[in-house]
Amino acid sequence: MRPRENLSVSQATRLDEVRIACTDITEACNLARTFTDLVRHRRGRLLGLWIREAEQSTIGPLRSFGSFLRQDFDAVTAGLTLPYSSGVVEGHVCRVKLLKRSMYGRASFALLRARILARP
Repeated sequence: MRPRENLSVSQATRLDEVRIACTDITEACNLARTFTDLVRHRRGRLLGLWIREAEQSTIGPLRSFGSFLRQDFDAVTAGLTLPYSSGVVEGHVCRVKLLKRSMYGRASFALLRARILARP
């Protein structure tokens, strides 16, 4: 998924050979590169076009992925457009789950609460 300008000459040559040999790989590569560009450059406004292309693809997993994204289109578009992130919250949820699992379900809620609040 590296940008073409970051590939060595031999890598670019090999990629071209593979793309010429198999049209499915060419189609998958083009769709994957376009989607990567959407994510890297936060171009959520173009997501609808990408989903339409993916759903018309001859590659089953890409069609399924496009349909899956369409199910929650507004949320995915917001994730690819807005600068907000839930990463901090997800980190805290992961930490709480780790603490809970480390107690093997033998301790009470009061102890779990104390351990959560005691940690920074």
